[in-house]
Amino acid sequence: MEATEDVLGPGYEAIELPLGNDAEGEVVATLVRRRRPGPEPSRRAVLYVHGFVDYFFQTHLADFYVEHGFDFYALDLRKHGRSLRPHQTPNFVLSLSDYYPEIDEAVRIVREEDGHDVLLLNGHSTGGLVAALWADRVKGRGLVDGIFLNSPFLDIAEPLVMRKVGAGVARALGRRFPQAKLPAAVSDRYARSLHRDHEGEWEFDLAWKPLLGFPVRAAWLAAVRRGQLRLHAGLGIDVPVLVMSSERSVRPKSSVRPKSNARPKPKLAVADLSSADAVLDVAHMARWAPRLGRHVTLVRIDGGLHDLVLSPKPARDEVFAELIRWMTAYLPAR
Repeated sequence: MEATEDVLGPGYEAIELPLGNDAEGEVVATLVRRRRPGPEPSRRAVLYVHGFVDYFFQTHLADFYVEHGFDFYALDLRKHGRSLRPHQTPNFVLSLSDYYPEIDEAVRIVREEDGHDVLLLNGHSTGGLVAALWADRVKGRGLVDGIFLNSPFLDIAEPLVMRKVGAGVARALGRRFPQAKLPAAVSDRYARSLHRDHEGEWEFDLAWKPLLGFPVRAAWLAAVRRGQLRLHAGLGIDVPVLVMSSERSVRPKSSVRPKSNARPKPKLAVADLSSADAVLDVAHMARWAPRLGRHVTLVRIDGGLHDLVLSPKPARDEVFAELIRWMTAYLPAR
């Protein structure tokens, strides 16, 4: 397939993957590629899959993998980031299995067209859940050699009663009104703590990753919950899996000002967000990680953010050090 220069500039290529049509019209995904420099082509590759309200922009993650001998690939899934089209509802699918065709095609390109022998699948948040379900689906076919899940979305970050009630409402509403917006509490504090124009150090496109995110829609949440419950029942991933999470979670409040007649609520300081997962409950990750397969390693990162590779440098360095340790132990060296 034809590759063009990616929005990230020289060294990055973008390959559009046509995926036919759905109820909203034409659908595409985008495979971003960065090759390791040098006269000898790399035989090892990594495929990165982002989360909800997200896309690939973490060039330092690509730097890390390239420096350790990998060709780097990242998928912008359908209706996310580079793949979002004006006629589409951002980040919306009816089933997490809707993402399987672009993962299938990306893996085919990595292995068959680009000739890689070893493939690491790296998923973050919702992308971690999707990657795990996809890997279980293709077990026994030798398509991947290891999986790294960065703060995977293994459960909904609410008390048990709220999880059950919310999932029930999403299922019922999603059957009749799939795109109904749910009254999910959305905070901009996490995104503000990341973006360099606010309190963070990272540059990303606020049209593709808005501070207040995109609406959570009924059918999407129902799809996520079906995937989570499938995982809770136990998957059979047949390659080593590394699950990393922060050491702790926090629940941020929105920084949006209250109405004039409302009593101001205390805000969570940005400093409190700079050392914890402000999106998901890390206890859920620890609880459900053993259900992924028979060979699972769990690592907790002190001071880690939800996207661990966007953590402050000490925690970020620990993430990469632990990943090197795990890859050295469990990935084929060729």
